Amino acid sequence: METDIVRLSVTLPRALVEAMNRMTEPRKRSRFIAEAVRQKIEQKEKEEIEKLLVKGYLAAAKESLALTKEFESADLEGWDDY
Repeated sequence: METDIVRLSVTLPRALVEAMNRMTEPRKRSRFIAEAVRQKIEQKEKEEIEKLLVKGYLAAAKESLALTKEFESADLEGWDDY
């Protein structure tokens, strides 16, 4: 568990707090909220990495296609002989 703790005051919808209270004990709400925030941060980081990967894959595919077109005439050279 982290030792550097910061106290926050947050405002949440009543229905959300009631649902949280049904799932955890009153003295463990901070831990519950911390875990929920941690999971959301991990999800957002994963989504950002996936976006970067897609962008990289698309750039690599575009570069590969450009190289293929550049060498197309050399690749086809001599095929008429077969």
